[in-house]
Amino acid sequence: MALILPPRLSTGAFDRAMRAFAGAVGAEWVLATAEDRKTYLDAYALGDGMNHVSGGAVAPASAEEVAAIVRLANEHKVPLWPVARGKNLGYGGAAPVMPGTVVLDLGRMKRIIEVDPKYGYCVLEPGVGFYDLYNHLRDNKIPLWMSVPGNGWGSVIGNALERGLGYTPYGDHASQLCGMEVVLPSGELMRTGQGAMGNNKAWHHYHHGFGPSWDQAIVQSNFGVVTKAGFWLMPEPEMTAQVRLELPKPDDIGWAIDILRELRLSNVIEHSFVFGNYLHDASIPSQRDEWYRGPGAIPDEVAEKIMARYGIGWWGCTLSLFGHEGVVKAREQILRNAIEPRLGKALEFREWRRGDPIEKSAAGRPSAVALQIVNWMGGRGGHIGFSPVMPSDGKLALEQFHRMKQRFAEYGFDYYTSFTMGVRHINNVNIIIYNRDDAEMVERARKLFGVLIADSKASGYGEYRTHIDFMDPVAATFDYNSGVMGRFNEQVKDAIDPNGILAPGKNGIWPKAYRGAKP
Repeated sequence: MALILPPRLSTGAFDRAMRAFAGAVGAEWVLATAEDRKTYLDAYALGDGMNHVSGGAVAPASAEEVAAIVRLANEHKVPLWPVARGKNLGYGGAAPVMPGTVVLDLGRMKRIIEVDPKYGYCVLEPGVGFYDLYNHLRDNKIPLWMSVPGNGWGSVIGNALERGLGYTPYGDHASQLCGMEVVLPSGELMRTGQGAMGNNKAWHHYHHGFGPSWDQAIVQSNFGVVTKAGFWLMPEPEMTAQVRLELPKPDDIGWAIDILRELRLSNVIEHSFVFGNYLHDASIPSQRDEWYRGPGAIPDEVAEKIMARYGIGWWGCTLSLFGHEGVVKAREQILRNAIEPRLGKALEFREWRRGDPIEKSAAGRPSAVALQIVNWMGGRGGHIGFSPVMPSDGKLALEQFHRMKQRFAEYGFDYYTSFTMGVRHINNVNIIIYNRDDAEMVERARKLFGVLIADSKASGYGEYRTHIDFMDPVAATFDYNSGVMGRFNEQVKDAIDPNGILAPGKNGIWPKAYRGAKP
């Protein structure tokens, strides 16, 4: 694989920069061979991924080494793309937006610095994965529970910085960040919130400091490199109860969302939950050609056979309750009163009490099983997520469902979707699953994604995160007052990062130095 250089950098200048990085972290942690560059390609790219190939990678082991690399990057004018573990699967993995950018791989920084059972928080470096933290809590018998996303391979902090979602009361992961240590584009080390005061004792207890609050400005931005962060965890409850809802008809999503919105607003249900369609269940244990080998999307009659085989509905959802036994029992009854008349049958709760095997609880446990969906189409599987945000309204969700299903069918894709309900919103996560060995299918997937961006903009919905291929067009949909927010982001970027060192193009934020490099 040939080396692709960042814009306006000669081979000699790039080589000098990489030697300088080696002086800061050791030559073995500068990863600049063709095989290294291949390692950081997007595993599920729409195409060969070469439009996002890195110039190599550098892997520091400490905040001090990160700061040294950033200072050297400024000196040599080499752009960096920070990744925690590079497992942002379906959104670009570890690959940078701009070809030739050097990946700043933070995977070696994996210390669990602190876990505080009394106050329910931990302090982590970005290389700490969900399995790492889960095993630490379990092995040390610490009575705190995690929230985990559907795919648990990634970084706890990295997932939160991308506004990842989990399914406990602490499932809005970005909101659980509290107090960060950040290397700024200048190479200076800053602490946010209360941590801006030396020796402050409330750094990981309170989200804000004095003046502007920068934690959430760092989220999904290219304004700094997070080298450690506080993260809130849930105290182990006295009891949990779980129930599975299976909705037999496609249009059941409308009434179900309206009922559960009221229970979510009133905190009867305290966690984000997912209404996933039948492909969530079918695409993990089976492949498409076991059911259908014809052209176009799976016909509805085949969908009925899938549901019959697995005993599932068109939509499925797991609801969990947490807390003291009396509270959980009361909430069970509220759920029964609200849901059973519409379902026409009794709800069956699975209960857990403190001291029972944790596997029977509603605790967050990491898993990578969900990633099996990439095998659905056969060949070298790939997937990409399109995830607009909308109000938690049953009528709007029903309209969105029919609109999206039709678009998937027009482009010949099986409709894999979910409505993930927050307190007042829905993340409508639609997954386009494709075979990377089928160039025509990959091109259809790309075209479908572009149409979905336009459709959602017309409906008044914007994505909450997106794949690196589409960061610019998604950013362009946030166009109020001629796109003033995008201009403001770039004004901030230019002020704090005049050399454009950190993550050019991240979420559509381009520094002045590379605006001409936009795709």
